[in-house]
Amino acid sequence: MKMIMLVYNEALDNEVMEILESCSMKNYTKITGVFGCGTSSGTHLGTDIWPGRNNILYVACEEAVGKKIIAAVKQLRKSLGVEGIKAFLMPLEELT
Repeated sequence: MKMIMLVYNEALDNEVMEILESCSMKNYTKITGVFGCGTSSGTHLGTDIWPGRNNILYVACEEAVGKKIIAAVKQLRKSLGVEGIKAFLMPLEELT
């Protein structure tokens, strides 16, 4: 099992949800309206000075599905201008 964590500009929510749908992934955890600062993405604090917010999406899946999601995210990144998305892949061990 793998855990994919997607951190993306909230403006990309429809595109990200379409990626999950195209990979037949129905199970996920989404955290909306998060703030942060990244080297390439800039600062997002939801204020007039630092506008914008991010969403975080966690997906626990088999490795084959994870590869499909990562490939789709890479394709989306190629088509984006200023808005951003990052994908992180982590091993997952179920404890309970």
